[in-house]
Amino acid sequence: MKKFIFVSGGVCSSLGKGVAASSIGALLEGRGLNVRMVKCDPYINVDAGTMSPYQHGEVYVTDDGAETDLDLGNYARFTSAPITKANSVTTGQVYDSVIKKERAGNYLGRCVQVIPHITDEIKARIMAVSQEDPDTDVVITEIGGTVGDIESIPFLEAARQMINEHGRKNVLSVHLTLIPEVGNSELKTKPTQHSVKAMQEQGIQPDILICRAPVILDEPTKRKISTFCNLDTDSVFTSYNVNTTVYEIPLIFYQQKLDQVILAKLGVESRHANLKPWKTVMEKFNNRQGKVKIGMVGKYMELTDSYKSVFEALFHAGLENSVEVEVVKIDSAKLEENADTILGKNGENVDGILVPGGFGQRGIDGMVAAADWARRNKLPYFGICLGMQIMVIDWARNVIGWKDANSSEFTEEAEHLVISLLQDQIDVKNYGGTMRLGKWDAVTLPGSHIAEAYKAKQISERHRHRYEFSNQYRKDMEDSGLKLTATTPDGSLVECCEWDTEGKTGHPWGLGVQFHPEFKSKPTQAAPLFRDFIKAVVESRK
Repeated sequence: MKKFIFVSGGVCSSLGKGVAASSIGALLEGRGLNVRMVKCDPYINVDAGTMSPYQHGEVYVTDDGAETDLDLGNYARFTSAPITKANSVTTGQVYDSVIKKERAGNYLGRCVQVIPHITDEIKARIMAVSQEDPDTDVVITEIGGTVGDIESIPFLEAARQMINEHGRKNVLSVHLTLIPEVGNSELKTKPTQHSVKAMQEQGIQPDILICRAPVILDEPTKRKISTFCNLDTDSVFTSYNVNTTVYEIPLIFYQQKLDQVILAKLGVESRHANLKPWKTVMEKFNNRQGKVKIGMVGKYMELTDSYKSVFEALFHAGLENSVEVEVVKIDSAKLEENADTILGKNGENVDGILVPGGFGQRGIDGMVAAADWARRNKLPYFGICLGMQIMVIDWARNVIGWKDANSSEFTEEAEHLVISLLQDQIDVKNYGGTMRLGKWDAVTLPGSHIAEAYKAKQISERHRHRYEFSNQYRKDMEDSGLKLTATTPDGSLVECCEWDTEGKTGHPWGLGVQFHPEFKSKPTQAAPLFRDFIKAVVESRK
């Protein structure tokens, strides 16, 4: 029998359910178990693809082209579990599937209801993930939102049914709650008690409680929680605030023996724990020397989660280069008139520039100014997706001299539209799930920065965009000195541009890619381009 763990949350959002679920996955993998991860999102959107970054944070893209919640990025960074479309379940997907079955007559004229039809669909999707690989041991399912939300009820009911159908030796409930601090460092357990009560009203008695608190809970507090919440004291754990990094959380849970309790409750024989990868991450973290400042120029800088994977990939790259990476958030709209003032006339405010992906015209000229500034001051520049397109627009405007150069995403009036809509996007009317998405291959140019980073001629990375380098300007760009160093295998699309390291425009490291390398970066293995970007920044500082 496969084992199932449901991770739910109460009291308030943003307590760290995703990190907790991911850390449990990391611990069980450290025990030699084959783990799969699932995220159940209560929103009625089919996926996260059309959501504003201000509302929902970044969209994490999988190899098979799913546009998912950012928590799936946590799963990918903490575990080796494959992440695909099947690992993201939304209310929109569930209802869409059930309605299509009803229209096809699959329910034989019966009244279609939340129970059993919606809950059966949810359970079927979770079971399908468990059956993809016969070697899967545990499926960890995170239920989004908080207990008490009307949107989450069908998912909690599906979990309750699975506990009832398969038994507590096979299905475990892990509930994450808040222990707030009031007054003079007094910890209050009442919110946790009410959260567990709300779970019990849904028919679920949590097997394990993880309490988010400022400090680790002492034994009297744990006993009080266990008494009022109807579970053993040994089943109460603390996710306390850390001053280091979230990648210490698996070690913190391990020290509290969370994995041992989970194995015991699921009836899995105890096995040797291998936490060496996480100990190595913390050793690298503690041995960093010096700091580099990366000016990250974007349009959604108010919300860190908008670029979650980029921030994490920079952190990973810092670990591999033994330096602390400080990200200086810069709203691109503010650079349009005073780039030298904000970035520093001689590069004294930042050591390198990164322009991430994005959509829409706002702040574009500020991004172009940032690319121009990095090129003129010969500081490392890294452009991702839109950031590569910005690099091309800057080159056309400020090196070739086409002052009207632009992207057809922003205007149709310019004579030199050096970035244009992909051919297969011209007649697209529905925006959800219709971009160039998922894993695509590219061929690198020998001797280039990108070839050196990957140590490979052919690479594979994930995409999410509608616009590309316009092929009609290839010769002009190359003749003027811009290096086109990666293309699709058939040569039809440009995937990477670089500033030449030689000649009058000689530059230490300037590179833009059309894909998103941040999605495959891990704390145990930084993405190659992020690693080399930070390496170039460190060398440039010297």
